[in-house]
Amino acid sequence: MKRLMLFLVCALVACGTVKEKTKSIKIEKFGQMKDGTVVNLYTLINQSGMKVKIINYGGIIESIMVPDRNGALGDVVLGFDSLDSYLEKNAFFGALVGRYANRIGGGKFVLDNKTYQLVQNNGVNHLHGGLKGFDKVFWEGKILNDGLNPALQLHYLSKDGEENYPGNLDVTVIYTLTEDNRIKIDYQATTDKKTIINLSNHSYFNLKGSGDILNHQLLINADYFTPVDESLIPTGELRPVEGTPFDFRQLTPIGARIDADNMQLKNGRGYDHNFVLNKTTDSLSLVAKVYEPETGRFMEVFSTEPGVQFYSGNFLDGSIRGKNGMVYAFRTGFCLETQHFPDSPNKEDFPSTVLEPNQRYHQLTIFKFGVK
Repeated sequence: MKRLMLFLVCALVACGTVKEKTKSIKIEKFGQMKDGTVVNLYTLINQSGMKVKIINYGGIIESIMVPDRNGALGDVVLGFDSLDSYLEKNAFFGALVGRYANRIGGGKFVLDNKTYQLVQNNGVNHLHGGLKGFDKVFWEGKILNDGLNPALQLHYLSKDGEENYPGNLDVTVIYTLTEDNRIKIDYQATTDKKTIINLSNHSYFNLKGSGDILNHQLLINADYFTPVDESLIPTGELRPVEGTPFDFRQLTPIGARIDADNMQLKNGRGYDHNFVLNKTTDSLSLVAKVYEPETGRFMEVFSTEPGVQFYSGNFLDGSIRGKNGMVYAFRTGFCLETQHFPDSPNKEDFPSTVLEPNQRYHQLTIFKFGVK
């Protein structure tokens, strides 16, 4: 009997050890930047086998491996196999974007009666932080081990005057993979001078893994969206989604109305619009749900942010080859970028994106995956 008990105890300890080994972070070299800086690939793995790969160039989510309804793992984000491809091709795949995610009209804003002129890298507008936004910088990586969930901390100091933004902006972003297949992205920042900030992640999702995303069913928890002009800058209006192709308050195929005769859809070549989330505080709440019927995969998005930019991959044109040589054609990926509204520094009625020296910027976004 004693031998049997000893065997069972050892078996349980061994099983626990095996389980613990499946929950980890692996680090390997992903490539080398032109100045010789080594970029690492961090693989976060939970006990159910989900894997998230992140590189510390651009804070990029390089891969998300999740099971379908048959248990087969598949990669559900667009990206590249090599660092060189990320350095040469700028589609913001999986990247952290800032200092200001999305667009600023005319590339300028005013703080305390001083006008700041930013680079106009998207027609006449400023997009995603400029020529060298946060998607193109090296982030210091640090593994965090709380004994529960694998987590990666990324840190970057954006110096005063970088891309002509004011203030030394100290930014920390923590990616955490939980046991219930959630990717938590925790953003924090401080500044020593009054500035503006709007951070987001720019992952392109395809829950089927390939092909277009038009049969994905989408729900966005928003009664209003912000219509845009021809250069995709919000007009300042909050327009009801009811009775328009922008009504995703119930699960609706992305492609159901994407080619409707609608001026807003023509301006964006499809969906490239900010949705005003149904919330009155900065508490964590449901942003969106996406379901892909062929694989059974679904994704839920939660955030503390007031808006989400839904982008239907309208500027993908087949000129980019991604992982495993896959051609990224028109509408083969979609983005749900949790954020403050585009051009907020120039729209007094939009939620403020100003950060003071005595304040701490903090937002949390969660992507949860499952099957049904």
